[in-house]
Amino acid sequence: MLAGYWQQTFHLGPDPDGEGDLVATLVRRGEPDHSTARAVLVVHGYTDYFFHTEVADHFAERGFAFYALDLHKCGRSWRDGQTPHFTTDLARYDRELELALDVIADEAGTTPRVLVYGHSAGGLIVTLWLDRLRRRGLTARKGVAGLVLNSPWLDLQGPAILRTPPAAVAIAALSRVRKRAVIRPPTQGGYGTTLHRDYAGEFEYDLRWKPVGGFPVRSGWIHAIRRGQAALQRGLDVGVPNLILRSDRSVREARDPDLIQRGDAVLDVAQIARWAGCIGNRTTVVPIVDAKHDVFLSVPEVRRTAFRELDSWLNWYLTTTETAGTTTQSERG
Repeated sequence: MLAGYWQQTFHLGPDPDGEGDLVATLVRRGEPDHSTARAVLVVHGYTDYFFHTEVADHFAERGFAFYALDLHKCGRSWRDGQTPHFTTDLARYDRELELALDVIADEAGTTPRVLVYGHSAGGLIVTLWLDRLRRRGLTARKGVAGLVLNSPWLDLQGPAILRTPPAAVAIAALSRVRKRAVIRPPTQGGYGTTLHRDYAGEFEYDLRWKPVGGFPVRSGWIHAIRRGQAALQRGLDVGVPNLILRSDRSVREARDPDLIQRGDAVLDVAQIARWAGCIGNRTTVVPIVDAKHDVFLSVPEVRRTAFRELDSWLNWYLTTTETAGTTTQSERG
C-alpha cells in the first residue's frame, strides 16, 4: 500500500459474469477529515488503477479530502481467476461507486460536496452513472456537485468502419457466444513505455496491474463500452458542472516512445471534442497542448499546464458550489 494511504474493501458478492466473488477497493489519502466540506472521488481507466499521488496531493492542497476507487477486477480489486477489468455491463459499477459516496459522507460526518473525477474508460463509466443518479433524484442527496473528466472515452477510436452498425452487430454477436474472446491483444510497448520509469517515463507503479502493453480487449467488454458510448451520444445530463481536459492532438501509437511523448496515443481527441456536448449543461472543455492520454502523466511542463487549467476551473467551481451551499443552508433557516 502507498505510504500515508488507507484502503477499504467492499464485498460485492458473486460476479454475474461467473468469475467468483467481486470486491472493490476504496483508497483514502491521510486520516479521515470529520470536518471536510469537500471531497474528490477518482476513478481510473482501462489497464489502470490508482497510483498517481501527485494528483492526490494537488487536490489535498486545494482542501479536498481525497479518495480513489479501484473498480472490481482492477488493480487492488483484482482476484485470482478473474479476467482483469472484465465486465459485460458498465452499470454494475454503480453499486461500488455509491458505496464510496456513502463512506465519504460517513467519514466526513456530513454530506460534503463531492467532485467526481474519471479518466478514459473511467470517464465514460462515471458519466453514465451520474446520469442514472440524476434520474433517480439522488445527485444532491449523495453530495455530488461536480465532475472532472481526463480524456474521457466517448467513442471508439480507429477507422470509421469500426463505428458502423454492421460492426456493432458483429461485436454484439461475438459477445453473446464468446464474451471473453480477445479482439485486440496487448501491444508491444507504445503508450505505456512513455509512462513507467523502467522505460522512457518517470512514474513508478505495479506493472502487474498496469502492464506496459495493456490488457487484452475482449468482446464482451467492448460491447459494454459501445452500448455505453451509444447511450452517451444520444445525450446525457450528469446534473452538475463539468470540466473536460484532453490533449490538443492525437498521435499514432508507435514502439519508439520518443515519437509519442507529446500527444494522445490512445484516443482520437477529435471524437472527445465532438461528443463533449452530450454530457450535460455547464461543460468546459480545455485542450492541453502536447498532453498525453492521461494529461496528468504528461511530460513535466505540460503536466504543470494541466494542473493550472484544473486550478482555474476549480476556482470557479468552489466559488459557485460553496456560494450555492451557503445560500441553501440560509434558506433552510
